[in-house]
Amino acid sequence: MTARAASRPVGSVTRGTTNPNRLRRMDRWIAAAHGRELRRAGDPLAVDLGYGAAPWTAVELLGRLTAVAPRARVVGIEIEPERVAAAKAYEREGLAFRHGGFEVPVPGRPVLIRAANVLRQYDETEVAAVWARLCARLAPAGGGSRGGLLVEGTCDEIGRRHVWVALGPEGPRTVTFATRLGSLEQPSDLAERLPKALIHRNVPGEPVHAFLRDFDRAWAAAAPYASYGARQRWLRAVRDLTADWPVTDSPARWRQGEVTVAWEALAPLS
Repeated sequence: MTARAASRPVGSVTRGTTNPNRLRRMDRWIAAAHGRELRRAGDPLAVDLGYGAAPWTAVELLGRLTAVAPRARVVGIEIEPERVAAAKAYEREGLAFRHGGFEVPVPGRPVLIRAANVLRQYDETEVAAVWARLCARLAPAGGGSRGGLLVEGTCDEIGRRHVWVALGPEGPRTVTFATRLGSLEQPSDLAERLPKALIHRNVPGEPVHAFLRDFDRAWAAAAPYASYGARQRWLRAVRDLTADWPVTDSPARWRQGEVTVAWEALAPLS
């Protein structure tokens, strides 16, 4: 292998589709769930991996993270050189853009890597290796810290529906379902936004299928609460889900149109 080949970024060019405010639900969750780790880190570095044809998501991530961790800084990484060149005009203190891929070409170990709508085009068989590679780049656990966080998932074009997996240096931890409640007919509508590791597993016999089935049933049973609004119906449905599923968050997050479940409960069977 030549030196030039060895330095080639790891990964494939994505479509680059992006919109302002598209990742607000994911960012809001990251700030709440990981803000403490960012605040305590010596170098609170966050990476927006595969930000797309425009730099909006990286710019917004910086603003949302510094609201809870003022020293946080963001590096946007893109595998397409032209996208990096176009983003350079948006650089400022705490925000930079670099050419690269899954090798994550930044010094040190990031406290956060966000990879939204990046693995959608990949084969399911490729996901585990990408996850392992990215988790190996995270800040390690130790000294009371759980280490860095990888957040990988998929959302619709305007960010109304989103599902993501959160992983630490040790591997997958949780799956979060987030939605604009007013746009939801039933929870299984979120199935089309399952991340690549789960989207092909939404079939009978797989845990994620059983979870969405039970969620729809709880939603139907909570129909009387709809007269008080979609939020109250969601709250009741999620509360009922906790009887059979390891929901890891609290009503404070449910009120945001979210629910987070332990990865082990939804992981593919094989």
